[in-house]
Amino acid sequence: MRFKDLLLQAKAGDEKAFGELLIMYRPLLLKESIVDGVFDEDLYQELCVVFLKCVRKFRI
Repeated sequence: MRFKDLLLQAKAGDEKAFGELLIMYRPLLLKESIVDGVFDEDLYQELCVVFLKCVRKFRI
């Protein structure tokens, strides 16, 4: 599926599309969740929430 289609479906509330986007961006979210060489699970969860909010607000 094309990224744009996936994004549009996620914006429309499709949970499967949200899941696929999270899988796509998981490496970046994990990388940004490491603070001083230690993985911060709370930060990872917050980044996931922010990511999903951004997907909803993103204008195409």
